[in-house]
Amino acid sequence: MQCIWEIDELASYPSIDSELLRTFVAIADEGGFTRAGEVVNRTQSAVSMQMKRLEDDVVQRPLFQKDGRSVSLTAEGQVLLGYARRILKLHGEVFNTLREPHMVGTVKIGSPDDYVMRFLPGILQRFAQAYPLIQVEVHCEPSKQLLQRQDLDLSIVTREPGTEIGQILRQERFVWMEAAGFCPHEQTPLPLAMFNTDCFCRVWACNALDANEREYRVAYTSGSLAAIHAVVSAGLAITAQLESLLTSDLRIIGAAEGLPLLPSASIVLLRNPNNPSPITECMAEYITEGFKL
Repeated sequence: MQCIWEIDELASYPSIDSELLRTFVAIADEGGFTRAGEVVNRTQSAVSMQMKRLEDDVVQRPLFQKDGRSVSLTAEGQVLLGYARRILKLHGEVFNTLREPHMVGTVKIGSPDDYVMRFLPGILQRFAQAYPLIQVEVHCEPSKQLLQRQDLDLSIVTREPGTEIGQILRQERFVWMEAAGFCPHEQTPLPLAMFNTDCFCRVWACNALDANEREYRVAYTSGSLAAIHAVVSAGLAITAQLESLLTSDLRIIGAAEGLPLLPSASIVLLRNPNNPSPITECMAEYITEGFKL
């Protein structure tokens, strides 16, 4: 009896058109009816009529209040905004799942630790919003080890110039970095914080210093970029990393500090030719776009 009563009660509520909610969210995000109309491709009068219908016939509460030349949400409007975003998100998930039933499964990605920290959070967030039912496995290993694996669908690896294979995502220079407010570059021997011996950027850095006859010592090593950044941020050593991995607490140093120029490298995306799938190609597109940012 309780279940029947609950169903009857739900049936008594007015339905909410998703297009009304889409326009409502656009107004909240853009701060006005005119700009929201441009987003949802409707005239200002059509937007006004939609919101009058939403206020009068559906929620029966005022949702907007004048705020100079723009509008802001009332307390009731703020409550509805949270629900509207959730409803539209679920609406999108339903259609992604039903219209693309193959987009359910697993994709395995391999990437060095540094790219996981810098690029993957945004990529995975956008991918999850579009395809919430796909399980993503991320394997963090150095490029040399990833190149030897056969079980991954996609691998993001660093390659030396002239040895690129796969799809080039971006090309960057290696730079010397140290903590702002510290001067470990003035020490002799020069203290370095580098990845473990499998990383060719460590070889590049050491060879460049040898050619420059700069005395140095590898003072700290780790397979984790977070660990290297912790050491460098504390002012204990300098490091050589791709320029995109520079954080706000570090600064780039170079010729002015007596350090040699370092070469550039390519970040490439490798696909497993033995396991092609729509899921893999879809994730590859998101990775490609993510590395452009």
